[in-house]
Amino acid sequence: MIEFHKTTEEEKYAICDWKYGGEYAIYNNPPYGEQVKMHRGFANPKNNFYSCMDEGRLIGYINLIEEETEVFFGIGVNPNFCDQGYGQQMSKKACELAHQLYPGKPVYLEVRTWNMRAVRCYEKAGFHIVGEPIKQTTPIGEGTFFHMVAN
Repeated sequence: MIEFHKTTEEEKYAICDWKYGGEYAIYNNPPYGEQVKMHRGFANPKNNFYSCMDEGRLIGYINLIEEETEVFFGIGVNPNFCDQGYGQQMSKKACELAHQLYPGKPVYLEVRTWNMRAVRCYEKAGFHIVGEPIKQTTPIGEGTFFHMVAN
């Protein structure tokens, strides 16, 4: 059974050491020390990171950001645990947590359109695509994204 807790400083360093391969390498984080200097990513105070644990193992993390009318949801799964169903479990649990913390606000995410593995995961977790793809620039580069909302 997976559980969440506020991400610790030690876990932020560990997460920033994760390395994804191939096209997923775009999700590799800069070292946590660099993020601290720039007040970005895991060191940005507006982010609310929660670590996901399974039997004492750091499986991944989520980020919940309360906005005026909705809640932004971000997720990262440890590359050693991708394709094992954790993303779907984490997404469902994240929505439960978001509804506890921010009652009445819908939960949404944005996912790169080429990342169909993630899109399928989110759909299985109860999200659906709304509207047309959006082009935008993020801290890790330009991309085209689907806007997905939890049912």
